[in-house]
Amino acid sequence: MIRDNFKIVMADGATYDMAGDFAVLVRSFRISSPIPNIYTESFEGRNGLVRVGKDFGERSITAVCSFFPVDDADVALLRDELLRVLFTPDQFYVIQEAQPYKRWKVEVASDFTPEVIGTYGEFTIDFVSASSYAESVGTTLDPFTFDTDLWGAGMGLTSDDASYTHSTTSFAVYNASDVVINPREFPLKITYRGASTNLTIRNETTGDEWKYTGTTGVGDRLEINGVRSLKNGVVSVFGNTNRKLITLKPGWNQFTVTGAEGAFSVEFDFRFYYL
Repeated sequence: MIRDNFKIVMADGATYDMAGDFAVLVRSFRISSPIPNIYTESFEGRNGLVRVGKDFGERSITAVCSFFPVDDADVALLRDELLRVLFTPDQFYVIQEAQPYKRWKVEVASDFTPEVIGTYGEFTIDFVSASSYAESVGTTLDPFTFDTDLWGAGMGLTSDDASYTHSTTSFAVYNASDVVINPREFPLKITYRGASTNLTIRNETTGDEWKYTGTTGVGDRLEINGVRSLKNGVVSVFGNTNRKLITLKPGWNQFTVTGAEGAFSVEFDFRFYYL
């Protein structure tokens, strides 16, 4: 009902509210579990199967909607407005009012036709998310205050004072996600600002270590942006690194920095992901 109402957020930031913009009552907003993919192998002479791995597939979201048209022109207008917004080449986000701090990257998975009896109409929209996870609307660089819709209950946030910008050689980074943040799968940007020689950033918790065999000056910055390593945002320095990446396990991750010279900062920019 009211808490099942949802917003549609397009890639360009345009936002549409099902109740406010389309006068549609969302009767239910159902999110499926992820589809588990279990991988096995069989071996001659051995009973059963050997489990070799597991991952998760897509998620489906079903929204059952009602509307109350005045006449046939009202039905046609609503249909055309919804098609214009929903049937785009790009994926978009949906945000349920019950959890305004989480969003799902989706697209429409099938056709739908508004059915009308008198002054009552109904239709069902089937969304599919290629990702197994919802993501936080906020990023780690947003203020962690609960007076906005960026954060809420059930997000795994710690009562400790988590920080994502550090200026010491030893510090901790908190990942509130249900999943490991692997930059091959999820956006993660680590930015170092300051002078350095043979800079090393190491996650002591996971054993991941990134090394840069060059130098930076006081006004320089190094970025580990996804799978890329950049100097001052434009020059690739991947060939001058050990070609490794940093991952973040759920919970606290302890870090050390070596090779820093003078004052510096290390910034972690990412979202949290949830089943």
